[in-house]
Amino acid sequence: MLSQAARATKMPLKKELKLVHIFSIATGAMISSGIFILPGRAFSFTGPSVFISYIFAGILAATGMLSQAELVSAMPKAGGTYFYVARSMGPAIGTVDGILTWFSLSLKSTLALIGMGAFVNLLVSIDIRFVALIFCVIFLGINLLGVKEAARIQVGLVALLLSLMVLFIFRGIPYIRFTRFEPFVTQGTVGILSTTGFVFISFGGLLKVAALAEEVKEPGKTIPLGMILSLFVVTMLYTLIVFITVGVLDAALLSSSLTPLSDAASAVMGLWGKLLLSVAAIIAFITTANAGIMAASRYPLALSRDALLPEFINRINERFHTPHIALLITGIFMITSLFLNLNVLVKAASTVMILTYLFACLSVVILRESRLQNYRPSFRAPLYPYLQIVGILGFGALIYGMGRESLFVSMLLVVGGLFIYWFYGRIRANREFALLYLLRRITAKELVSRTLESELRDIIRERDDIVKDRFDRLIERSPIIDLEGVLSSEELFRLIAGTMAEATVVSSEGLYNLLQARERESSTAITPFLAIPHIIIEGEKRFSICLVRSREGIQFGPETPAVRAVFVLIGTQDERNFHLRALSAIAQIVHDPAFESRWMSATSREGLRDIILLGKRKRS
Repeated sequence: MLSQAARATKMPLKKELKLVHIFSIATGAMISSGIFILPGRAFSFTGPSVFISYIFAGILAATGMLSQAELVSAMPKAGGTYFYVARSMGPAIGTVDGILTWFSLSLKSTLALIGMGAFVNLLVSIDIRFVALIFCVIFLGINLLGVKEAARIQVGLVALLLSLMVLFIFRGIPYIRFTRFEPFVTQGTVGILSTTGFVFISFGGLLKVAALAEEVKEPGKTIPLGMILSLFVVTMLYTLIVFITVGVLDAALLSSSLTPLSDAASAVMGLWGKLLLSVAAIIAFITTANAGIMAASRYPLALSRDALLPEFINRINERFHTPHIALLITGIFMITSLFLNLNVLVKAASTVMILTYLFACLSVVILRESRLQNYRPSFRAPLYPYLQIVGILGFGALIYGMGRESLFVSMLLVVGGLFIYWFYGRIRANREFALLYLLRRITAKELVSRTLESELRDIIRERDDIVKDRFDRLIERSPIIDLEGVLSSEELFRLIAGTMAEATVVSSEGLYNLLQARERESSTAITPFLAIPHIIIEGEKRFSICLVRSREGIQFGPETPAVRAVFVLIGTQDERNFHLRALSAIAQIVHDPAFESRWMSATSREGLRDIILLGKRKRS
């Protein structure tokens, strides 16, 4: 019997999130200080063209988002960026990324709570840190009760937030004065580009949903669609709102304002407008903090699962199915952060957020070029590799522009992550990663043992809700023959008979004669690529399958093209019904347009087995 602690570490997270939840989490995570506070300062850098910087930042965010969407659709596991960085670049870099991203998301949530407290202070005179502390505890409690409960609250808050922002847009358009857009660019192209880096953090929350991937229904479709919809909606809202704000406020007021949207709403709708947009700002900070706590807590959980942090951290609450230890650690860190000087730390957190986007682009390149057979994302980022190259260069430039102070703090955090890996994780975790497969391609040396391929296979099964049936169980233990050189069908049947004799309890010679007799009736080569020899043997309740690949082909007849794939089915008469189901399963698998290329490019027998196990078909 497993102890209660052991059961808690093995419990899965519940799949409860749908598209509306993913959209709301991503949208709520993005809309906060980036639109309610930053436009004033951004305007002072580049003038009325500031809305162009928001468009450029959205386009740059799309390069990282599309790469993230591909990675999450391939590996929808808790921990988001940590998980696929570890699987692409190794546990050392994964540890650094996981700890840094947890640090960044937690601090960003803390900043959102403080920002919310500042707006509350505009309405009611109360200490902003006390307000932030109260709401941190409330959100922590909600998240402990269940991700679905936290997500439902997020949906309602985001719906209200978007309604208020749309109201501002429609009420503000008639008040725009285009004379306020002159001169349009005050600092030239350089000003627009540098401001793009400044406001880019407005899109940082988009990636929070990746950390919750394991708790999403149909993650391969839901997460990419939710991320794309969220980025499009938020980019449009940012652009329109900033454009209207520039058009209704005088330049002197806007450049010095710390509450530019509230001031613009006041100019358009009077006191009620200012109150409504202040309420919207409070809601925005609430949604950002809520999404941040949800996402940040999944990073220590994922690190603990991989033995890079102590095991007790990955315990799942048996009643609520939430990672309560990871949530409590995150909550304690956020509460502590409320009483620190956050200026330098938040700059470092912004640098880490940009680094996360860069790692996403780099991970896609490594995973694709490693040619991992079981790397099968449901969504593929377009324009590969140009999209990733633009992203890597763009994010690198943004990081460089963040300044020495934030870079120094970020490097200290990197060193801290490496310290944890070297003195704790390295001793306990030994994991394959895609970079080894890429090096194998370059050096032609055997550096891997396929454990990563096996892990990816299991992830695909979980992602696609594949439940093993009898055909799968047979394939898992079926013999596999991988041949070099051209063979005749007679030579192939000799090999098969020798291989299958023990499993079928029929002599090698007897099997050979049955296979030959079946072939004389009619050729079992049913396509130029595929043959399915199938015979009936004496006895009861016996059925076996043998898989054969021939790289140069097997000749089943003088006028028949050389066959590369052979599925041999051997069973007793009473298994006739299953025999037909097995033939149907094979037909569905080989019908996949990618089957032939995957079959010929598999690098091992186990790779051939995985092609069949992960083949698309109806399971009984």
